[in-house]
Amino acid sequence: MTKYVIISKLTDDGAKTLKKNPKRIKEVNQELKEMGVEVLEQFFILGKFDFLNIVEARDEAAISKAVVELASRGSIRTQTYTAIPVNEFSGYIQ
Repeated sequence: MTKYVIISKLTDDGAKTLKKNPKRIKEVNQELKEMGVEVLEQFFILGKFDFLNIVEARDEAAISKAVVELASRGSIRTQTYTAIPVNEFSGYIQ
């Protein structure tokens, strides 16, 4: 399993949905799980983006499918990065 960092920003519609239904965050987490993406940690952040999520997925195909599904709803825009553990990374450069 590979870890990914997803940073996201709510659209206006997404903010309205979240205000009406704060439980939507947990509902989306469950939907992601059903798509093969496990949310490991989740933070609301202040600044340019609204959320930072650490997730795990079996491969790039699974994470790609999940973020496209989320984006297609029009409530959130994401940026996704592969997270390489430092111990693993240091082995790459030795």
